Amino acid sequence: MVAAVALMSVFGLGMCFSLLGSIGLKLMPRLNIDQGKFGSLISVFMFTCLLASLVMGVLVDKIGYKPVAIFGFVITACSIFALSRGKTFIAAVIPCLLLGFGAMAMNTVGNTLIPQILYEGQNQAAASNMGNVFFGLGLFVTPLLVSFLFRKTTYENAVSALAILVLLPVVFTFFAKFPDIDAGFAIADAVALLKEPVVLVAALALFCYISLESSFCNWLAPYGKEVISRDFPSMSADAADAAGQQMLSVFAVAMMAGRLLASQIGMITVHGSWFIAGAAAIIGLVIFAMTKGSALWTSALAVCAGMAFGPCFPTVVGVTFSKHPANLGSVFGIIFAVGLLGGVVVPKAIGNMAKGSSVQKSLKLLLPACVLLIVLAIILGKVKGMVG
Repeated sequence: MVAAVALMSVFGLGMCFSLLGSIGLKLMPRLNIDQGKFGSLISVFMFTCLLASLVMGVLVDKIGYKPVAIFGFVITACSIFALSRGKTFIAAVIPCLLLGFGAMAMNTVGNTLIPQILYEGQNQAAASNMGNVFFGLGLFVTPLLVSFLFRKTTYENAVSALAILVLLPVVFTFFAKFPDIDAGFAIADAVALLKEPVVLVAALALFCYISLESSFCNWLAPYGKEVISRDFPSMSADAADAAGQQMLSVFAVAMMAGRLLASQIGMITVHGSWFIAGAAAIIGLVIFAMTKGSALWTSALAVCAGMAFGPCFPTVVGVTFSKHPANLGSVFGIIFAVGLLGGVVVPKAIGNMAKGSSVQKSLKLLLPACVLLIVLAIILGKVKGMVG
């Protein structure tokens, strides 16, 4: 039962991270906002996630998994339902704030349980990759479901269906038996973790990675619509919307495949830094191609990007946990909080640049993050583990 809660938690996280990108094409005209303000909604969500990641990490170490998991499922469902009813920019900001707390509760529960319960805790990076296949599943289901529902029912009903889906795992949470926790941990202890070299380097690596992933999750659908509408001007607006949304689903499926393949590599925890560096190099090449390519290549590039993105986050987490096996909730909270700074800044910057240019050209802002991730991944492999 605890495995079901862990996997459903990362599934819910995937839903949260693809939510705005999935509904953005309908949300922007509904709220009467441009790409810049849509980027602001993404930043609000990401900044709240940053703060909530610290809080949820410490809460898991203090009060345990069950209450944090229940909170995560319930508050996420309420936030999505509120977002389905809002018709002004301010009415969308408040659900985005609450969504960050729900997402980080599910994130911390799922990503700290998975390395402990899969593969008997013996190969943390492989376990994290396997578990985070369900993150990709959430990323995949969300745009696919709303793309279908938008053609069958109203915006309100389509988005409300997502709220119901994310609430269902609460039933399993009540009956699950979770691992024991260290009740003596506190916020000050969590912040002090940044003195550990492996925690600091992992945090900076996630800063680069989340800059990339959050940008793809939120701008891939608008990018797809933009290049498809340009290259196929006879296509209807609704068809272009659907094609853009489906591209995010293609990306998510490829990400799941990448993580599933990585989970079968027995030595991935030991050599994880080289897998991350290689994936970051591929991502950089794909992004460069996306800034130059036509609509004919968009699906193929989305597949390549998803395959390369797949192993990065779980492998960073798994390598970090293997080198720092104590207080996993707070370790995860601190590295994810630092990582989310990238998600706050970079997608917003893409939106601002796209207003005077295009989403396609704005993607070049992601290339420096790829280079930095390569360097940090190599350093992560060389730094020593927990002191004392």
